[in-house]
Amino acid sequence: QVQLVESGGGLVQPGGSLTLSCTASGSILSINLMGWYRQAPGLPREPVASINSGGRTYYVDAVKGRFTISRDNAKNTVYLQMNSLKPEDTAVYYCYAEVVEIPSATVSGVWGQGTQVTVSA
Repeated sequence: QVQLVESGGGLVQPGGSLTLSCTASGSILSINLMGWYRQAPGLPREPVASINSGGRTYYVDAVKGRFTISRDNAKNTVYLQMNSLKPEDTAVYYCYAEVVEIPSATVSGVWGQGTQVTVSA
């Protein structure tokens, strides 16, 4: 069993910054991919950013130049530094990890519970 626990959401003014964190725990052999999705009210969940075990990153166009994803493999933790936040960034942010589990070496997709980010004056 693997769990993801997120933290760092909250209310911020436009132009402000927040950092989200997500830590994986449980029966983990390794983690291939870690990333963040978001879901605004009435809209489907969409990918925001991801990082693989080698450090290669992906960003959706809407956040390029403003958000930075990073990971600490020793801590099984992924971070999302969000700068120059806009009201349209308001959403529930979900952490995602592609985990290789002990002892079966099964690859599983695991989701966090979500953390609210609200950008408003």
